[in-house]
Amino acid sequence: MALTHDIELNIAPGSKPVACVDIGGTKVAVNIADAAGVRGKVSEPTAKEGSNDALARQIIRMVGESCALAGVAVADITAVGVATCGPFVINGGMVELAGPNICGGLAGKARGLPNDWVTALLEAPLKAAFPNVRVENDGVGALEAERRWGALQGVANCAYVTWSTGIGMGLCVDGHILRGKNGNAGHAGHTFVSTNQDALCGCGNVGDVEGLVAGNAIPRRFGAQGYTDAATLFVAARAGEAGALAIVDDLCDVMGRTLYNMVATLDLQRISIGGSVFWHNREFLLPKLQAALKGKLPALTDGVEIVPAGLGEKVGDYAALALVLG
Repeated sequence: MALTHDIELNIAPGSKPVACVDIGGTKVAVNIADAAGVRGKVSEPTAKEGSNDALARQIIRMVGESCALAGVAVADITAVGVATCGPFVINGGMVELAGPNICGGLAGKARGLPNDWVTALLEAPLKAAFPNVRVENDGVGALEAERRWGALQGVANCAYVTWSTGIGMGLCVDGHILRGKNGNAGHAGHTFVSTNQDALCGCGNVGDVEGLVAGNAIPRRFGAQGYTDAATLFVAARAGEAGALAIVDDLCDVMGRTLYNMVATLDLQRISIGGSVFWHNREFLLPKLQAALKGKLPALTDGVEIVPAGLGEKVGDYAALALVLG
């Protein structure tokens, strides 16, 4: 169901420019969008050093750079949509990030991040710089984008899942997107589906889903076996290497249990999956994840679809746009 053509954004003629910010544990990307389309993309590694406003300052600078590339004045930006990894902490009514792949103070030095942040400032500095800012979990943004343009159009009970540097989700039940008390609904990446006691997650949990299967978990868990990144592992598995195949099957068992639990809890009809780990290996991984649901409590799982993200690798770009397009 991956789109092979440019999507129709349906941006109204004369629409003023907005900035679209995608924050991940690995990179930050910024685009400008208006009636002329989406353009001026800039991308760079996520700021993780210095004071805990470093990420916000990075975004403000990158919006300026994106505006310059797009030929738009920063003063003309009417809204900034921010789709970001979480979880969120609300401080004085403003979102701060407690991102386990950004804030080194959560899991401590064992996690290896170069800072001692417990939270990273985000919404307050951005609102001081721009007139209208909407911050949402990137799973929510991607879900809105997939429901508007991608593989979840017309589906009232659905989820978007990213399998990338971390594990993120956006959930929709009865046509309503779930957010929770602090905007953290959908953090099933930090749930437990096994008794593993040696997979340290950046959040401080040991053995949660993200600590077991996320892109940055693979070198931490399997680097000593020669799999120094996700790409190396999956190349070996697709080549039929027995050790790599066994690892990938274990990863899919964990992710499959997670997807089943979401279906059983929320009575979902369709789940779309994106993120770099999944997307670059989707033909290999998708049948394994689909098999994880097949035959389990048919009253809940019969007819449930697990599909690739309809927006493909552009989910992150369109996630932030979906937050401010109206």
